[in-house]
Amino acid sequence: MDAILSWLFSSEEQELYILDCMAYFMDFMAACTFVSLLFQNVPYGRYASSKYGFPVNVKFAWFVQELPSLLLPLCFVLWTSSSKTSLLPNQLLIAMFLCHYVQRTLIYPFLIRGGKATPFASFALALVFCIYNGYMQVRYLSHYAEYPADWVTQPRFIIGSALWLVGWLMNIHSDHILRSLRKPGETGYKIPRGGMFEYVSGANFLGEITEWAGFALAGHSAHSSAFSIFTTVVLANRAVAHHKWYLAKFEDYPKSRKALIPFLF
Repeated sequence: MDAILSWLFSSEEQELYILDCMAYFMDFMAACTFVSLLFQNVPYGRYASSKYGFPVNVKFAWFVQELPSLLLPLCFVLWTSSSKTSLLPNQLLIAMFLCHYVQRTLIYPFLIRGGKATPFASFALALVFCIYNGYMQVRYLSHYAEYPADWVTQPRFIIGSALWLVGWLMNIHSDHILRSLRKPGETGYKIPRGGMFEYVSGANFLGEITEWAGFALAGHSAHSSAFSIFTTVVLANRAVAHHKWYLAKFEDYPKSRKALIPFLF
């Protein structure tokens, strides 16, 4: 890995500059995505459409598209001269990232019941994003991120880590509730109940947004913040779309339930 990186970049200063540019470009893409999603839902799941390419098996799509966000970090940690991985703040932040993607890559896809096939365009874009973001997040944390010696005892790290944990658990629990709506072999949709679904239609999305907001607060970098912003743009739109869809499909859908933020929105 070091040889490949040395071939790609003439110096560490150049690579860090590229990493910073990638973060700012992700912010720009978040703004572009926000505008585009005003007119079109992200085309996967219940919004899948054949005009976005041939269908890809949903389990295969989730596994393959998420895999780079697991493999690239492991390569950077295990097979490069990662100068910062011996430091506790960097270790904990990398562990947060890996915990999410171990679950999302190796567990979540194989628990899906009756999910719709993913259009190839959506699958390809997700794959590119995971390569891009997996490199940007963990290369920065493993080789360049510098934190004060007492960083893990500072309020922003403690609060951020707590938010990450709450969001991660909320996301996993909400996914479990959604899966449990379908018995093996069943398709179709039902009203989710229990957990944070009692308050919002997008409980799983709220969990992931909270998770990466906590990661951004704990990491305190342009790179983690860009990831959090992009995630919020995409998942908040999806939560609103789901909420409208549920209200239109189910006459008995709870009218007090909000889209994303309990009691507010």
